[in-house]
Amino acid sequence: MSDKPSPKVGLFVTCLVDLFRPTVGFAAIKLMEDAGCIVDVPRAQTCCGQPAYNSGDRADTRAIAENTIAAFEDFDYVVAPSGSCASMLKNHYPSLFAGDAGWQARAEAFSARVFELVSFLTDVLGVKKVDATYEGTITYHDSCSGLRELGIKAQPRLLLQTVGGTRIVEMGESDACCGFGGTFSVKYPEISNEIVGRKTENIGDTAADTLLAGDLGCLMNMAGKLKRQGATTQVRHVAEVLAGMTDTPPIGGSD
Repeated sequence: MSDKPSPKVGLFVTCLVDLFRPTVGFAAIKLMEDAGCIVDVPRAQTCCGQPAYNSGDRADTRAIAENTIAAFEDFDYVVAPSGSCASMLKNHYPSLFAGDAGWQARAEAFSARVFELVSFLTDVLGVKKVDATYEGTITYHDSCSGLRELGIKAQPRLLLQTVGGTRIVEMGESDACCGFGGTFSVKYPEISNEIVGRKTENIGDTAADTLLAGDLGCLMNMAGKLKRQGATTQVRHVAEVLAGMTDTPPIGGSD
């Protein structure tokens, strides 16, 4: 056995997981604990600040960032089950404190310890397989922030290939936007609907039983469109399948 101490990880839950899909948070904890981590969830955490940031409100974003940095300062790693939120914490926080000698150093140290969940498991912890079973065919949507800002594409597929009973069917344009984009879908609903319509068409062409992704916002957007179209495709966060926690109804399904 290794004498190396277990990494202490702070789970950044994300607003959508907290309010709409807590199962994703519990699945993230299970996956990290199974990999030997000590996981805690700081109660002081709030939003990552991305809605304010994308709307140009730098003052409120900075106040949120200061709270987040302080809440997670004592952890070896900060992990989020969302490429979008993880990218905000990792890639955009330091720019909020440019020129502030004290806070800029803290923000950069914080950001260096931030990872998206599946990337953390594979790229940092070296996890190569999971102990889970999920019967059926799945297709995977590559969310914009995770793919383009964090380089997440092969990692979820690597672990999904080890899930018993599962077959992956790639959809066309898996790396195209789903139309959510956070505040984008609110500001431009007609455009958002056209984009997600193209996405659900590609999903339907796979005939997959289940759609997976690593961002709950994307999943909720696609699940909503699929439901309005009468599709039977189940929609789940990738962490739920990897952790074997699929007893709850799918996203957009009946409670």
